[in-house]
Amino acid sequence: MSADRPEAQGTTRGLSRPGLRGREAESEQLRTLVEAVRDGEGGAVALLLGEPGIGKTALLRETVSLARSHGFVVSHGRAEELHELAPLASLASGLLHGDPPLLSGTDFADLAGHHDQRIWLVERLAQLIEERSAGRPVLIAVDDVQWADPLSRFALSVLPARLLSTPVLWLLTGRENPELYGQGPLTTTLPLRPLSGTALAELARDVLGAEVPARVEELLDGAGGNPFLAAEMLAGIAATGADRPEPPDRLVLGVRGRLADLRPDTLHFLRIGSVLGRAFALSDAAALCGRPASALSAEVDEAIAAALLHDDGERLLFRHDLLRQAVYADLAPSVRRALHREAASRLVAAGRSSGDAVPHLLKSAEPGDTEAIGLLRTAADDVIAVMPDLAADLAVRALELVPPRAPMVYDVGEQAVVALTRAGRYARARDIGDALLARQPPMDVFARLQCVLGDALWHLDDVHELSRRTTTALAAVTDPAIHARLTARLALARSRGSDLGAARETGERALAEAERAGDREARVLALWGLGETALNTGDCAAAVRHHTALSVFDAAFLPEEAVALIHLDDFDAVRRLLRSAGDAPLRPAMLIWAQGTLNLGLGRLDDADADFVTAERLEADLHVPGNLVNIRVNRGLLAMLRGDREAAREHLDVVRATVADRPNTGNHATHRYFEAVVADADGDHAAAAELVRSVQRDHPFLRWRLLRPHVVQAVHIALRGGDRKLAEDLAAQTAAHAARNPTVPTAQGTAAHASALVDADHGLLERAVELLLAGPRPLPLAAASADLGRALLNSGGAAAPALTRAHDLYAQAGADAEADQVRADLEQAARRPGRRTGRVRSRTDQGWDALTASERKVARLIAAGHTNRSAAEALVVSPHTVNTHLASIFRKLAVRSRVHLARIVLAEDDAGTATGD
Repeated sequence: MSADRPEAQGTTRGLSRPGLRGREAESEQLRTLVEAVRDGEGGAVALLLGEPGIGKTALLRETVSLARSHGFVVSHGRAEELHELAPLASLASGLLHGDPPLLSGTDFADLAGHHDQRIWLVERLAQLIEERSAGRPVLIAVDDVQWADPLSRFALSVLPARLLSTPVLWLLTGRENPELYGQGPLTTTLPLRPLSGTALAELARDVLGAEVPARVEELLDGAGGNPFLAAEMLAGIAATGADRPEPPDRLVLGVRGRLADLRPDTLHFLRIGSVLGRAFALSDAAALCGRPASALSAEVDEAIAAALLHDDGERLLFRHDLLRQAVYADLAPSVRRALHREAASRLVAAGRSSGDAVPHLLKSAEPGDTEAIGLLRTAADDVIAVMPDLAADLAVRALELVPPRAPMVYDVGEQAVVALTRAGRYARARDIGDALLARQPPMDVFARLQCVLGDALWHLDDVHELSRRTTTALAAVTDPAIHARLTARLALARSRGSDLGAARETGERALAEAERAGDREARVLALWGLGETALNTGDCAAAVRHHTALSVFDAAFLPEEAVALIHLDDFDAVRRLLRSAGDAPLRPAMLIWAQGTLNLGLGRLDDADADFVTAERLEADLHVPGNLVNIRVNRGLLAMLRGDREAAREHLDVVRATVADRPNTGNHATHRYFEAVVADADGDHAAAAELVRSVQRDHPFLRWRLLRPHVVQAVHIALRGGDRKLAEDLAAQTAAHAARNPTVPTAQGTAAHASALVDADHGLLERAVELLLAGPRPLPLAAASADLGRALLNSGGAAAPALTRAHDLYAQAGADAEADQVRADLEQAARRPGRRTGRVRSRTDQGWDALTASERKVARLIAAGHTNRSAAEALVVSPHTVNTHLASIFRKLAVRSRVHLARIVLAEDDAGTATGD
């Protein structure tokens, strides 16, 4: 063997048992991980990466055996190359068959019923793993993860973070890094290199049982350090000697020689098997061979005797995927294509699903293949709810197979546009739709295509183009349902314009058309447009009315109903509504956004921030960060309230990057307002006022959605920037908003507050405080009380009561910066009677004192043995929020497991008892 091949690390140690020669260092690292997880050091992820035959599976099996010996609950699954259309198949292959199984057949059926709710599915999987492991450590191993189906890949990317505090070792093998992981446990990546010369010599002695002749060493150089290729060569040498012609350095030629000794029927059978995949059912191979399964026993026996196949009792498997690839590669390309096409037809004829046939069609279908087009479309429909990206690829492939002048091109193209839009590939959807329109379809088809393109244009925030296209299509359409949908899309487009009266009229007309046509989609779009228009005009009662009707009709819009109720100050109704969402909400990220908005209104800044973090994480998990700007702006404003300028600037940087990457009107306005707040805090009051002025000027439809909770701050910015006209304009709009919402305490109190600032009216400030005392929001009350106290302080009046109220409300909310400013005002009024207020305790980043009140509750529950779900039930919050709290707790306390957390909680409680806290 070549002397210049580098020796493997750790070759001075004792060599491992046969089959793992040269993998001593990797084995030791995996053993360390197993023992760390067993000993309560927290979860871990290990990746074994390398080319086929390099030894990944051998190391995985060794680790599985080791984990079992240490008392782990083990799930050992494998991804199959041709099973990417079977949702969760790769992960479930192990979870269903462990000892004990982490997933029962009933569990899997339940999960299958919620494939369209990926976040719920992952949460449910995490809950089952926690429950079934019963406190024991868990190993979840998946081999060949490069072939995992999209739903399994999604679960593998999210579950490690979700089970961060649970003793789970995730062991995945693949040919390259799958890049699945976010904020989960530490990942140990083990790239497997070619075996050293020493390891190859040990492997040769294992097989040949003696010193290795120089001739054998020369032959083994052809294996390139690949242990599987080396073992195949050594098996041949052991059987025939080393004096036969030199074996080739590629396995394909070596297997070809072995196949030459087989009977023609066995060779044909193996080639059929190689087309069906590494593992295949005898019945499928028999169908493709055109023979009964019982007639293939001789071929199966011969293939097993030749060490090419293995029978696991359910399926036949090639002994290694390299063997299958070698047989497959020996087929002429035209023969491979023909066999894949025949396999697809045979599978369909045998009653198998389109999902079984489509992987073969993707390798074989040619333009004009109508059966393939139909199967691809069916498969796209089957998976769009849970794997929209895959559905989009399938639908686009179906469109590519349609001859250009075939009448079906418009139906297939419409499906592709819808699938691409669902997958978030809006520009591609628009391009395909425009290419179809360029073919000058019949007028009704033209209108239908413009209707489905409307969704992509809405998400691209191209409302002007949406309005133009829908108006044009409305002149051409004859189908009442399509006409209603187009009218509703026009209402949506107009809800973002300056004439909101026209938007409302269009929405009402669309709703009437939808009801006459009996079209569900049109009705949803019409109610959505009416709700958007009501929010943008500041008509809270109308917004609640339309969004309530919408969420009753389509539960996916429940978050919008919750936000509308928040604007109405009906916080009790919001709590009831959020509780009614149940365990499987359709849009969990938006629902938690609504929860965060509620907590912000209640002045629970820490809880609101945790909710916004959770919502952002859930959006990132789904790769649909549509609300990222709003989330980061709110988190940035929270940071400003706390006095954390550094965190606020970090949020602002994310907002700037997001707006640059995906500009739209709403993001632009929200971004500008956040820039105004930061500029004002930095002392650049003129620039801040100009930014607020630009929001007023350029984004009238967003005026009340954006400024409603911040208008008093905006008036302050305008006055500090010397723009009295802007301040008066804001105050006038606030008064108009209050007139539209006479039953909303915050609207009334805020209007009085804004006008009082503009007019320097102490009496109106007192009225604002009175009005806000009747409402549910502590922060607007604190702001009005602070301004009243300062006004009284400057005029020589009794400022202490108002300032004390403001300070206490800010301090209780966690608005430390505002509380400190009010405390300074109180110190200025030091001669006032009554108590003095101490400085708000500064926050720390690490340790028990860094935990928020909610985090301490979660820590105590988890330390007491609760699962994430049971802790969530005890606190009446989402399990996702508990997971966010846990991640923060682990970071602040520098712990990695529940065991460590329990020790800290116990020590803190003991210390509190000793000091009487």
